Amino acid sequence: MPKKTIKDDLSELTLLGKPAKPVRKLETFPNHNENRDYIVTLQSEEFTCVCPKTGQPDFAKIKIQYMPNKKIIESKSLKFYLWSFRNEGIFHEHVTNVILDDLVAALKPRWCKVSAEFAVRGGITITVDAEYPGKRK
Repeated sequence: MPKKTIKDDLSELTLLGKPAKPVRKLETFPNHNENRDYIVTLQSEEFTCVCPKTGQPDFAKIKIQYMPNKKIIESKSLKFYLWSFRNEGIFHEHVTNVILDDLVAALKPRWCKVSAEFAVRGGITITVDAEYPGKRK
């Protein structure tokens, strides 16, 4: 039978209960079901960054899916983390892979995929899918 949330699960969480502000920090809590395969899906329709050349805003829907190993992402820290890109000049392909790399570093998941569907700019939509572990040639 899976364990319930216990007080020790909260010991590493520093952002909950604090004023909201963007921060490039991903917090986690223990996975009490690490012997089971399951997928966690998180989505944000409010992601923004800016074009590194023009400074114009880019808007995207971000979808994160992962199969936990020992850790689970704390959602408020993810919100603040995504918010931290708001004024950063970065290409769509780069930011999607940065998010994936940071999630993999924090979670060490069995599997993770980040999909970023950017809004139309110049008549073109861009969707970037980055996956860990990556497909091998």
